[in-house]
Amino acid sequence: MLDRDGYRPNVGIILVNQVNEVFWGKRIREHAWQFPQGGIKRGETPEEAMFRELEEEIGLRPEHVRIIGRTRDWLHYDVPAHWVRRDWRGFYRGQKQIWFLLRMLGQDSDVRLQACEHPEFDAWRWHAYWVPLEAVIEFKRAVYRAALLELANLLDGLVGPTSQASIGTGSSGTGSSGMASAGTGSSGMGAAATQVGPSTDPASSGGPWNRAQENTMPGRGPRGARARRRLLPNLPMEIPPDGEMALPLRPEGKFT
Repeated sequence: MLDRDGYRPNVGIILVNQVNEVFWGKRIREHAWQFPQGGIKRGETPEEAMFRELEEEIGLRPEHVRIIGRTRDWLHYDVPAHWVRRDWRGFYRGQKQIWFLLRMLGQDSDVRLQACEHPEFDAWRWHAYWVPLEAVIEFKRAVYRAALLELANLLDGLVGPTSQASIGTGSSGTGSSGMASAGTGSSGMGAAATQVGPSTDPASSGGPWNRAQENTMPGRGPRGARARRRLLPNLPMEIPPDGEMALPLRPEGKFT
């Protein structure tokens, strides 16, 4: 399903734990890291697609998370021609994404990387919010940067990037769980949760939402649009290699 400009509707997921570290997944059999994401099927709302992808890719159900907010508009990226299937070339340009910010309410052991027949990840870890963009495939980096900046305003106590090295320096954050395979890390909060938030398409509903902080939306408050415009030029696209930030893998299962 493509729009008139050749972009496929898609959702991205930034999942944070209780200390605002993000779920960081290693792509299966690759030395590349990313957030969960996936396409929106015909007839689905972005929220419905997000919950489906969340369970398919990392095994979490709605009761394991709470929605904090989402991006105001679609974020687009173009896919290089050599990545596009031959039968799609000429009319497929890339993806347009709505990004959701979720709070983890379950335990680390609730994460199941083999929840579907074709897993996306073979390892994962909690990482400091400002993830290293060098670990992300190049054509997605600008979208990651935009989503992280916009949604950061919805997290209390998060220290924003203030220098060239503030995003993507490879620090491991404040957690102690490191990396885990097959979704068996250290225990989390273990609280129950219920789904919140509307199920309308934000592109037609007029803007972002945050039920808990309706007056603290991206572009408002002390870290508003003007402050973010000042920060954006200082965010590097090239940073130290992923190998300098990764923690040792705790192999607890192998994929065949």
